[in-house]
Amino acid sequence: TQGSDDEVDAAVRAARAALPAWQALDGHARARYLYALSRGLQRRARLFAVLETLDNGKPIRESRDLDIPLVARHFQHHAGWAQLSERDPELAAQRGVGVVGQIIPWNFPMLMLAWKVAPALATGCTVVLKPAEFTPLTALLFAELCDEVGLPPGVFNVVNGDGRTGAALVAHE
Repeated sequence: TQGSDDEVDAAVRAARAALPAWQALDGHARARYLYALSRGLQRRARLFAVLETLDNGKPIRESRDLDIPLVARHFQHHAGWAQLSERDPELAAQRGVGVVGQIIPWNFPMLMLAWKVAPALATGCTVVLKPAEFTPLTALLFAELCDEVGLPPGVFNVVNGDGRTGAALVAHE
């Protein structure tokens, strides 16, 4: 579907509403969510791999053996980062800036999601993500996983669409 300006605005409003409570959590609490996402990715690895292959046409072996395991590890890494953030002065300086709009290209959709979403969540940002219009399936499944692990509403949001939706996200205040 094509996300409208109103849908982008609704996603940003949801992310803004969730931001104070998400930032108020300490690093250990945010880490628990990131670890839960990693475990969920591992449990549903086969489904994520199949969707990743259907989405962008890469060989199932690459999705199954490389991409999805790396995605799960990336969430584990940033969970550890969140845990250490209050004790390590260098990591303590890595604070969230607020609501983050993220646009994912068509290649490596799950890896790109992990590279963008995991550090944002670890530092206390909330996210509005627009996947590529050609490869939205794994982002939508990831949003479902976020709901399953109990990530608070509004912390992670997905808006589908083409470049017009991306432009609306980029132009949003």
